[in-house]
Amino acid sequence: MNPLSQNRLFELARPARPRWPRPLLKLYPMAVTLYALGTPFIAAILMAVPMALYYLFLSPRLAAPMALPATAAGLSGLLVGGFAPIFILVWLWVMLIERRSPWSVGLEKRGWLRKYLRGALVGLGMSGAAVILPAALGYYHLEGGFDLSGGGSAALILALGWGVQGAGEEVLFRGFLFPILGVHYGAGAGVLASSFLFALMHIFNPNPNLLALLNLTLFGVFAAIYAAREGSLWGIFAVHSAWNWALANLFGLEVSGLPLQVQPLLNLSEAGPDWLTGGLFGPEGGIMVTLILLAGILTVLWPGRRASTNEPA
Repeated sequence: MNPLSQNRLFELARPARPRWPRPLLKLYPMAVTLYALGTPFIAAILMAVPMALYYLFLSPRLAAPMALPATAAGLSGLLVGGFAPIFILVWLWVMLIERRSPWSVGLEKRGWLRKYLRGALVGLGMSGAAVILPAALGYYHLEGGFDLSGGGSAALILALGWGVQGAGEEVLFRGFLFPILGVHYGAGAGVLASSFLFALMHIFNPNPNLLALLNLTLFGVFAAIYAAREGSLWGIFAVHSAWNWALANLFGLEVSGLPLQVQPLLNLSEAGPDWLTGGLFGPEGGIMVTLILLAGILTVLWPGRRASTNEPA
């Protein structure tokens, strides 16, 4: 049996008793998939009014109409407001439709801090390798020095925003969609389907390319296996958030194509080919991230690693 099928996330999803007409139960995974794809858009609609007020009255420093906020506080507020509702929408589904606990989407509290801190180190290590290795070959140049004054305050403020953003995407795709699809169709199908849909949700970001979509899919595969191995989302919450924080606030690079108008700790500019550095999409559009994600997937799949089974996370 696939060891990924024996993990805490699947155990928590299996006892669900959907409030669903029995003849239509076979369509239930499709309904879950459609709901998961619609959730980010519903969350965006919920944010439409406060965002409009922000753009109209509170943000004189916008680089262009409807651009991302040009302040760390504004961007952090946008990330929190845009992704926090995802938790509420997922919890409403699992409580009202599946009649299970909101914590059953991988949020059991045992060992949460240890897993989160370890995940943060993994995320920093992976994103750091994606930038530092090409920089050592001269493919990134440092513009100026280490800015702890402006960049430090932005980094602290945006840590909250990235924390909520990364966790919101993970609870939707790895805590909600992946286990339900995995229980119905098998672990492999759950990993691939949830990862592909995760990548698809980024197709509206600026400057995507085929390599970027491949890398986003590979990150989804890595994240699903990582979460399944731990039987919890706390670690992958931190991996995802630390990855984005490091690219934006540590290195000053684009995150999935989004150029952020905030002061980073280090301001790097690319000086290499787009296929390696990712070009306008940022490092996630380059081959270096492909290699790092493949290495990460092989590491979490290594047979010596213990899969989480019956022990609560």
